[in-house]
Amino acid sequence: MTLDKKRSMFALLALAVSAFAIGTTEFVSVGLLPLISKDLDISLTTAGLTVSLYALGVTVGAPVLTSLTSRMPRKSLLLWIMIVFIIGNGIAASATSVTVLLIARVISAFSHGVFMSIGSTIAADLVPENKRASAISIMFTGLTVATITGVPFGTFLGQQLGWRFAFVAIVVIGIIGFIANSILIPSDLRKGTRTSLQDQVKLVTNSRLLLVFVITALGYGGTFVVFTYLSPLLQSVTGFKQGTIAIILLVYGIAIAIGNMIGGKLSNKNPIGSLFYMFIIQAIVLLLLTFTAPFKVVGLITIILMGVFAFMNVPGLQVYVVMLAERYVPSAVDVASAMNIAAFNAGIAIGSYLGGIVTDSIGLIHTAWIGSIMVMLAAILTGISRKLERKDQHNN
Repeated sequence: MTLDKKRSMFALLALAVSAFAIGTTEFVSVGLLPLISKDLDISLTTAGLTVSLYALGVTVGAPVLTSLTSRMPRKSLLLWIMIVFIIGNGIAASATSVTVLLIARVISAFSHGVFMSIGSTIAADLVPENKRASAISIMFTGLTVATITGVPFGTFLGQQLGWRFAFVAIVVIGIIGFIANSILIPSDLRKGTRTSLQDQVKLVTNSRLLLVFVITALGYGGTFVVFTYLSPLLQSVTGFKQGTIAIILLVYGIAIAIGNMIGGKLSNKNPIGSLFYMFIIQAIVLLLLTFTAPFKVVGLITIILMGVFAFMNVPGLQVYVVMLAERYVPSAVDVASAMNIAAFNAGIAIGSYLGGIVTDSIGLIHTAWIGSIMVMLAAILTGISRKLERKDQHNN
């Protein structure tokens, strides 16, 4: 079902607004870590759980909840997701203990998982087939713009008025997203396909899809070993003042947006080939950061480069998973998409948790090379997947 160009563009923008709200809430605590840690009197690593537990909530929530809600009409599901999202962030805004804050993060995370998986398939349905990677990257632009403006603005709000105000602002954006979706998303979207348990088992036992899920977790998650602790790293290793950090996060976000758009374009034709080179460059950049982080100018340049490649792989990984699912388990494309979202977040959870352990045991500076090892493993596995893809084409 393809809408006329104007309507589909507005519908994609409504999805991007919701993705913006959801992207802001996922990463806002990266900028707020030092403030949350101080206010609730907890260690940086405990505060870091606001990132890893959120990601874990998405990992578990995405495939399970997408599967459970597959019979619901897409539009009403989308609106319910936004309501859960608003409630979760409302609780976070009023949290006075780390326990309540973490519970609130998990509630928000459940809405995130379902939104990202059905959002991707709705976005792909709104446009002709050859524009799918670009449509998904428009929706994901909401996420990237969140990393550009939402996270630094949330960090700035938190520094000025207290970290809870950042969550109040997210609730407001969530309400705007809810209204935009109710007006602009068409009601006649194709129904979700009910995925049988048998198909889900097929998905997790298909070696080709499993390989991509592992690539997603390692390749995307490697950056989060560093990114989760970027604020404290910039303050205590590179020596930037607290006030400058919001500006650096803004520049980092712009780099991410540029990378995401390039990634969408590169992945329309040959996703797996492009991913191979993206991962190799990202692994090199992360390794370099270990040596450049203590110096302001070169450290900053390396961090911006890390931003360019951080999300560049997202459209390619999503499109490749959908391609493989259509080939091997066509009745479970939605759930495959959800499982890949789960894999992204498993990567974030592993990366940020690992970052916490590294920070506590050997120091912030070492997060970079450990992240680099994760991404390098992804590059090796992508090389294997690329070989298998060529073999398939050769056999056909």
